[in-house]
Amino acid sequence: MADLDNPNVMSTLINFLSSLLEKLAESNDINSKFQPQKISVFHGLSRPNISIQNYLERIFKYANCSPSCFIVAYVYLDRFTQRQPALPINSFNVHRLLITSVMIAVKFMDDMYYNNAYYAKVGGISTIEMNFLEVDFLFGLGFHLNVTPTTFYTYYSYLQKDMLQQPSINLSESSLYMGKSSKLLLYHNEDNETSQQQKHQLAV
Repeated sequence: MADLDNPNVMSTLINFLSSLLEKLAESNDINSKFQPQKISVFHGLSRPNISIQNYLERIFKYANCSPSCFIVAYVYLDRFTQRQPALPINSFNVHRLLITSVMIAVKFMDDMYYNNAYYAKVGGISTIEMNFLEVDFLFGLGFHLNVTPTTFYTYYSYLQKDMLQQPSINLSESSLYMGKSSKLLLYHNEDNETSQQQKHQLAV
């Protein structure tokens, strides 16, 4: 999208996503005391020293990918939290989920991209760990990687709307919130869209 090619728009988007994920992680950290949460390969032994914003800015600076990859990574994170409700985003896994979702989005969207060793270096982890994270994330998504133009623009429009509402972010109405959000409707709409396309193909 032309808007995403604007450095100011991307800077605002990165800042907003960082703020959203930070509030989400803090909320889920508190919820973990009351709701059981699964420990996975994405879970670190301790909280990383680097902030979510600095980490996402680092990925944006060195990933050298098309701006749309960050929207697709956002879609993947939402799908992941919906399919893995016992694995909500928190302070212990958000960094690994971020670098993994962006790397997979780049591989799916861009014609040219770096290897896993490069993204591992960007993310501050080993290549072996990066490989494990990629496989686990793909299975967590059920290999549901395709993002239709309709889904892309819908998620982007939601992001634009939410960004206009800053600094007040209502997590209960935003995506990625414990897998229970307005984006859940988008997940079902994706299925409906696929069903309609299949019916159209059959009719033809």
